[in-house]
Amino acid sequence: MDEVSAAIKHKQRMYRTNAVIRYVIITVIAFIMMYPILWMIGSSFKTNNEIFTEIGFIPKHFDFTPYIHGWQTGTGYTFTTYFINTFKILIPKVFFTVVSSVLTAYGFARFEFPFKKILFSALMATMFLPQVVTMIPMYLLFRKLGMLDTYTPLIAPTIFATQAFFVFMLIQFLRSVPTSLDEAATMDGANSWQILIRVLLPILRPAIISCIIFQFVWTMNDFMGPLIYISSTSKFPVALALQMNMDSTGSVNYAQLMAMSVLAVLPSLIVFFSAQKYFVEGIATTGIK
Repeated sequence: MDEVSAAIKHKQRMYRTNAVIRYVIITVIAFIMMYPILWMIGSSFKTNNEIFTEIGFIPKHFDFTPYIHGWQTGTGYTFTTYFINTFKILIPKVFFTVVSSVLTAYGFARFEFPFKKILFSALMATMFLPQVVTMIPMYLLFRKLGMLDTYTPLIAPTIFATQAFFVFMLIQFLRSVPTSLDEAATMDGANSWQILIRVLLPILRPAIISCIIFQFVWTMNDFMGPLIYISSTSKFPVALALQMNMDSTGSVNYAQLMAMSVLAVLPSLIVFFSAQKYFVEGIATTGIK
């Protein structure tokens, strides 16, 4: 019995030791990965001279002046305007992306129709098409339609499920849902729309939230799209407003730039951590069951 007890205690000590080593390694790697963000946050409280002379991210003195002056900008508009413009693009873009992707995925996953495999292959092929290939044709199209300097070119494509990645993710999730649920709902008198809304959408919630988070972050970080289509300063989103802080003469107040960058990152962080549970669940269960 003493030998068995000693062996059990030895295994417990080994388990605790291995756990400590794993957590130390994970903590070190996490700190290395997070250091750029920590440095950005710390730099937002520093002076320009301190930013370029100190490698550490903890400032000597916490100065909130960069946040005050950075928010005011020098364009006649505050960052309030630019955040409002960003959400004018973001909210409809996320909404139409989710609706169009769900409907398209539902059609491919649950219905049979002519040329289904060919159309699905064509849709998946667009995932490998570089965005730069479609950039000029899309610009010429919206120019002929007279929609330049509006948010329409940034929002309209999402109505037609152009984000093949989201469609593919939802299709894989739907394929993991037993069709017996659809059949049971049909026997109860439900039609296709009722099956989608009452049966499948609640099950799809983790995957839908994953799509929302991805699209939210991508739209917040989108610089090239607004740069191509938006020319009025009053309509700039946050991404373009940050770029205006970069003076071509080289006189850049990096503390203000870092301060506004911190505020620009906050919405994405809040959304991600608020829905982290469903996001991880949606990614982990897509195509596995």
